[in-house]
Amino acid sequence: MTVYVGFLRGINVGGKNKIKMTDLKKTLEAIGLAHVQTYLQSGNVFFQSEEPSESLRPRIEKAISDAVGVAPTVILRTAAELAELVGNCPYDADDLSEGESIQISVLTEEAPPTLTDILSKGQSEVDEFQMQGCTIYFLFRQSVLDSKLASNMQKLGDRTTTRNWNTMSKLVELAEALQQGHTSNG
Repeated sequence: MTVYVGFLRGINVGGKNKIKMTDLKKTLEAIGLAHVQTYLQSGNVFFQSEEPSESLRPRIEKAISDAVGVAPTVILRTAAELAELVGNCPYDADDLSEGESIQISVLTEEAPPTLTDILSKGQSEVDEFQMQGCTIYFLFRQSVLDSKLASNMQKLGDRTTTRNWNTMSKLVELAEALQQGHTSNG
């Protein structure tokens, strides 16, 4: 069975699109996903399935919409894909200075050139980004609240969601633990 990490976009932000993680877990278990776990309230979920992501994603989105009336975009990565995308980060988290941060956006599909154009309008000598397939890496050398690049991230649409470096690193760790815990037991 494959371990998947699901990123739900736009839930539990600013009091909108509220989904309790216990409800999310029950919903995903009800459609046959195994070993469902959630992390934080921002819509990170782990599970195992033999189904390919292409058919899983719409099934999960429909199940959530039917169960709780909220229709978030769900972006899936296997545990291996997540480890690879974190491992391929062009920025070194160990070299960050006080106030600097790395953010990683995952996309439902490869970024079209228009996204580069949108983000380039906010890039500066202070903040930068790099695109690699279905992933965008951001380096902020100032607060994201003061960043023109960060404000342009809001223009990327509903096919992407962003997590900070610490969250992504923890998700890799949890996905690997789920994979090891359940592959060794059968």
